Amino acid sequence: MKRKSAIIYFAALTLTLLFCFLYEPWNTAAEETGKNSDLVNLQLLGITDFHGYLQAFNDKSNGQIWSPEGQLSVGGAAYNASHLKRLKEGKEHSIVLSVGDNFSGWPFEVAAHRDEPTIEFMNAVGVEMSAVGNHELDESKEFLLKHIDDGKCFGKRDVDSCFKDSSGSQFDGAEFPFISANVRDAKSGRLITKPYVIKQIPDGKGHNIPVGFIGLTITDTITGTTSFQEGNLTVDPLLESANRYAKELKNKGVETIVAVVHEGGSAGGNYQGCTNPRGPVFDFARDATSAIDAIFTGHWHAAFNCSIEDPEGNPRPVIEGANHGKLISEINLSIDPSTKEVVRSKTIAVNHPVTRDVPPDQEVANMVDYWADRGKQRWAELAAKITGDLTLARNENGESSLADVVADAHYATGRKAGKPADFALTASSPLHKDLLYAKGTNSADQDGQILFGEMWEAHGYANPVVVVSLTGRDVKQILEEQWRKKADGTEAFYPLAVSHNVRYSFSLDNPSSQHIDPADVKINGRNLILDKTYRVAALAYLIRGNDGYPAFLKYTDPVRVESDHWAFLNYLKRQKVIKPPVLNRVSSN
Repeated sequence: MKRKSAIIYFAALTLTLLFCFLYEPWNTAAEETGKNSDLVNLQLLGITDFHGYLQAFNDKSNGQIWSPEGQLSVGGAAYNASHLKRLKEGKEHSIVLSVGDNFSGWPFEVAAHRDEPTIEFMNAVGVEMSAVGNHELDESKEFLLKHIDDGKCFGKRDVDSCFKDSSGSQFDGAEFPFISANVRDAKSGRLITKPYVIKQIPDGKGHNIPVGFIGLTITDTITGTTSFQEGNLTVDPLLESANRYAKELKNKGVETIVAVVHEGGSAGGNYQGCTNPRGPVFDFARDATSAIDAIFTGHWHAAFNCSIEDPEGNPRPVIEGANHGKLISEINLSIDPSTKEVVRSKTIAVNHPVTRDVPPDQEVANMVDYWADRGKQRWAELAAKITGDLTLARNENGESSLADVVADAHYATGRKAGKPADFALTASSPLHKDLLYAKGTNSADQDGQILFGEMWEAHGYANPVVVVSLTGRDVKQILEEQWRKKADGTEAFYPLAVSHNVRYSFSLDNPSSQHIDPADVKINGRNLILDKTYRVAALAYLIRGNDGYPAFLKYTDPVRVESDHWAFLNYLKRQKVIKPPVLNRVSSN
């Protein structure tokens, strides 16, 4: 048996030596390591597209992820905190970062508190930087930089912003910077944040190794329907921006560079695999300067762990960690302290599922419970009173009482723009639920009340009201687009709601695209003039053509005003008492 073991040992040793000789990159790495065996190890832990999912969900979309062993239950802020602590154990140098879309998510208790709960969580787990994702700009540049980043309050404290957190302290902003190398102010042309941050990593010999992190933001952020910032911001190309600032970092003596890119792709398989990688981030990864040593990605809510060759043929990790706190992406870099460069062949990347088979972090668990309770309180707050039902039910001309009130809210919001709205148009997509006079199931409700949560559920999907310029001819065409041909040749009716200062009639006896006579459209009592320019308030989703009215895409001079939930809430509060409108804005003849 001893002789047999010896034969096996020497055979294995021979194969290993042969592998070392033939596989040049490994052999080169061995030579590099031989020159300096005191490599400095740096652990990077990334989360992406968290979207405020503090609570642990159990549904497939938000609380599960596929693995070779089957579906895993994952996610929840308290479990993220536990896994981050476990992963950092024994690591001398570790940095936690985010690839963006931390907030502007959809859990009520987070969104209704202006995304402050998410920042409390990220501060608690030691996030050291975040790329600016598209959803970081769902409100405004000022909201991100002044409120979220600096903690500046607006409105009444603990009512409109700067809510008390789980420790009893007032919100004071993020304890980490947001970075983007490609989002600029449209007027000044200057970047809205720093393009990168440099972290100094001790080399154990009294010196530091600078490590640069470049933030990058998806280029269609400006025209995205929630992050719509046309006219306010511009976005430079990813590749151009990455190469520019990587060169700047190199000129500063930074040899270890990481790109934190809020753009993604897909690579099939499970979260640890990389099958048929495709999408914009892989195009970026293949072309971005070889000075970049690792790439964290996001935005697509995908899960993959790839190694993509840079332009010089050297592999580097490209990793994405799903969304809603399901995964933590880890990249371990080995840095030569003499050259301050990464030894690429020793880089290790892995995605870790945030399983719930570990004890939840108690501090963060208490934080989650606190915000869940505050969410219940917020839901039960009085928004306005009501004298009758506001429903989705439409009459024969396409009007509904809820749609009309929402159109009035959009119009009121649009009046706040520098070039105020002349009227508003509202599609059916943001309308979700009746607002009824009879009290609901919440113990705080009474007959004739609209609670905050009822308002929130009735209208909106975090979309901004935008005021745009359209000609009267465009407006007529938009109204004509309410009727669409079906496969059988008949027409389907997709009515728009109009604000209270608009009256119009239509005739189905006329041919298709001729149902509207401009003489039958009145705005503030005056006929629609085809060659006149009007200012129209509508949601970004509608003006971008997503509701199926393509003539809206002819808009010019857009001005973003306020997001739908908050526009509706503020309108209800100003009105105090809402009377169901008479359905007489649209007629047929």
